[in-house]
Amino acid sequence: MVLSWSLTELIRIELGLVGISANDLKALAQHYSVTDEERVAELLALSRAAREQSWWSSHRGISRPLGMLIEYENAAYLSRHYQDLVIPGLLQTTDYMRASTRQLAPDLPAGQVDTVIEVRLKRQELLSRPNAPLMFFVLDEAVIRRNVGGNDVMRHQMQQLVAAADMPNVEVEVVPFAAGLVPGLQAPFVIHEFSDVSNDDVLYLESPRGDLLSRGDADEILSYREVFERMRRASLGPDRTVDFLRTVIAELG
Repeated sequence: MVLSWSLTELIRIELGLVGISANDLKALAQHYSVTDEERVAELLALSRAAREQSWWSSHRGISRPLGMLIEYENAAYLSRHYQDLVIPGLLQTTDYMRASTRQLAPDLPAGQVDTVIEVRLKRQELLSRPNAPLMFFVLDEAVIRRNVGGNDVMRHQMQQLVAAADMPNVEVEVVPFAAGLVPGLQAPFVIHEFSDVSNDDVLYLESPRGDLLSRGDADEILSYREVFERMRRASLGPDRTVDFLRTVIAELG
């Protein structure tokens, strides 16, 4: 990068949380061989008048941590997801999204439910884009057994998990009840890692009291990565997980 921006600073600029300075904009123009003075002046005027917004910023009700999460997951080259309650949003079917959102937030207006679904579907484009990130999903068996929306919804959802597991950049593993209480099963989390080693990994924690983004605490993130790998070792593994999911599909009729 021609400028010494950290990933955090770059994302904050993209989010419109901070502006780009005139000097930085001029340096970028020079780097990209934009030498026309009128064009540079136009860019400077645009930077003062408005900031380009990310696709999610037009959706009301999206929290700042979720917005940051979306930016980080798009910048990551590898992500690790653990869920103990519901199917991860990146792997949900539309029917499962609607049923789970209505059950977990029964007072949410229908229009906001539609917004949740729209945002998740947009986020799912990440899975099949060119140069898609590597994505590892570990799910507690309770996620698979918990019937959300009825047998038809769950059957289609299990089929989508099987299809996702067949993608070259996606791995899905289930920790069975038979594994007992594995440390780390208590709360969902996501770890994003970046190809540029100068960028710190990002930890995203979900809780009823609100979501939390953490970066810069290398020891904390390392501990969660170790927990994630411990859960993977306790899981059925990729192949047996797919076999298990197919068994559940058959049971759902």
